Amino acid sequence: MIEIFILSIIQGVTEFLPVSSSSHLILISDNLKFKNQSLSIDVSLHIGSFIAVIFYFYKDILNFYENKALFFKIFLSSFPILIVGFFLVETNYIQKLRNLEIIAWTTIIFGILLYYSDKFKIKKNIKENFNIKAAIFIGVLQILSLIPGVSRSGIGITAARLLNFDRVSSAKISFLISIPILGAVSIFGFKNILFSESHDFTKINLIAIFLSFICALITIKYFIKFLNKFSLNIFVYYRILLGLFLLTITYL
Repeated sequence: MIEIFILSIIQGVTEFLPVSSSSHLILISDNLKFKNQSLSIDVSLHIGSFIAVIFYFYKDILNFYENKALFFKIFLSSFPILIVGFFLVETNYIQKLRNLEIIAWTTIIFGILLYYSDKFKIKKNIKENFNIKAAIFIGVLQILSLIPGVSRSGIGITAARLLNFDRVSSAKISFLISIPILGAVSIFGFKNILFSESHDFTKINLIAIFLSFICALITIKYFIKFLNKFSLNIFVYYRILLGLFLLTITYL
């Protein structure tokens, strides 16, 4: 149970921060020799994150008619990663990307890109400037987040900042795009949980969903408050230090 608790905290905190949740789950599980870390647990942890973002933005979702143009662009932006992600899962090629060397390099490279993007001017916001062109650009770059270490949230924020969106708007765009992406993962996960004949399997996964939900909800709330006052530098420094540490482990 302690393993599920630790994994849930890691997923809930890192899913919406620009640091890559998948890489942290892989690294912690491998180094601490966790037995519960598996694709099913990963999926359940992402279900918790999905419920959290739905809960946080429920007013925007309920006002769908008023925000229908925004949600059309959000769904459009999510298509590229859903299509490519489905192909990688079906061919099982995605498993080949889950290794320490790739995580180390992507952690550093996309940390530097995040730093570069955060130097762009702040001229746009999600309400007035999030158009079809921006949605497609951010959506295409989201494909890169299928590689562990890139960070779905990180590349979403990076893409939006490259287009001169302010930090809070960049984060909101990234969060909203996660709804259809995490929703697709959740449908797959719920099916396996509901039709499982193992009560222990069901119980463990439901606990993972709940704990991940709580941690993710807290993270979304305070990350947005953080971005109102500070730059993204702290995440850049963390990524570079972590990446250098991983490279040391990989090549020595």
